[in-house]
Amino acid sequence: FSECSSRAVSIFNKEGCLEIVLKFLSRFPTNVDLAISVAYCLQIVTEDNPELLKSFSAPGLHVLESAMLSPVSSMEYILLKTLVAGTIWNLKDIIPSKSQAEIINAILKVLSDVLDLDAGEMVIRMQEAEKQRLEAAAETEDVLESASRDALMEDDEMEEIPHKRKVRRKTFVSDLLPSTDKELRETIALLTAQQTALEIIVNMCCTEDPSDDEWEELSSSDESDAFMENSFSECGGQLLSPLCLSHEVHTAFTNYLIPKKIFEKTAFPNSTAVDICSRSPTWKSLIRKMNTIQCRALVCLQSLVSLLDVDHLGGPAALQTLAQHLSQLLFSQPDFAEHVDFLEAISSALRALLQTMASKNISQCMTPNQLMTLCTAGIHSGNTGVRVNVVSILGITGSVLAKEDGTLETLKLEFGLAVLSISTLPPIIPDVHITLET
Repeated sequence: FSECSSRAVSIFNKEGCLEIVLKFLSRFPTNVDLAISVAYCLQIVTEDNPELLKSFSAPGLHVLESAMLSPVSSMEYILLKTLVAGTIWNLKDIIPSKSQAEIINAILKVLSDVLDLDAGEMVIRMQEAEKQRLEAAAETEDVLESASRDALMEDDEMEEIPHKRKVRRKTFVSDLLPSTDKELRETIALLTAQQTALEIIVNMCCTEDPSDDEWEELSSSDESDAFMENSFSECGGQLLSPLCLSHEVHTAFTNYLIPKKIFEKTAFPNSTAVDICSRSPTWKSLIRKMNTIQCRALVCLQSLVSLLDVDHLGGPAALQTLAQHLSQLLFSQPDFAEHVDFLEAISSALRALLQTMASKNISQCMTPNQLMTLCTAGIHSGNTGVRVNVVSILGITGSVLAKEDGTLETLKLEFGLAVLSISTLPPIIPDVHITLET
């Protein structure tokens, strides 16, 4: 299935595939691999598919609930439960109102448990376990081969043995060895579950308004930037947002410390884990997965900063600490401009944070040099999202500085040069113009 294939989804709806797929999912206690594949499918086809929602019956919902609440805690089951949680979230409109709070609480508990796990430590532990298992298997095979050679030597004293018999026995011993990817599979399952959990949380932050499609790419859409700018101007500096949280989701976010756990996932991947993966051809692809989790966490952070009250984010001091954290992440990498996905995600988070801080008159912690370094790199980026973000950051900071005494020279020199640079580039937001008022 492809998320972009409306034809495949239409066929799924018309051919009544749901009942068959749910039967396969119900076999999760004996075939978790099959259940994971089914859960992937269900999460895709249930998203923005009101026609399919009508086909769900109480027994079908019970199958999903049973899978999500399974007590098994292996990494494969954690992935399965996360995918099913995403499916149930897509079905929230058909869940009775009296059960909404309970279901949302159960979904957030699954996501919270997933984010609690330390993927870096998991990589280190599983890679070491794989190494020990393979060494033990090699030693066992050596012992068996030695015993086999001794037996053949005794047979050779009685009769002539063809050489290929030795080869056959060696192959037979090797075929009995367990597969070598068990630990890798478990680690990939955890990383995939964490990425999926973060994506579900972003979806939870989306509104159901007609403009919802415009917010599918939360990190840096043109419309989101224009909305934020207009809201800030029209409401006397009070930030509005096209994102929203229901009371039930807001409560569950708070109870399960979701903002704190997302904040922790914004850190760079464990350096030891990255080093281990870089030295193993079969584990090397996990580095990208760990980096993707960081970027997803930054997008989640952007949504939460735009959604939650300052008090629920820990107060003004916590926002200043968060700004310092994001600055440290950004400027600890001298080549940050080359990591486009990271730059888009972190500039999105910074944009939302600076907007919120400006709306509450909270002093910002980034230095003018840091801001200009980011803006200089961003406005020349080939990624439109990055350029949208840095233009917004430039505008937010310029508005703040314009209200302070003794900042006119900074506005003229630093920000004036930045605006001049932007004016020579192709437009990135149609019908939006930047002006400086003195």
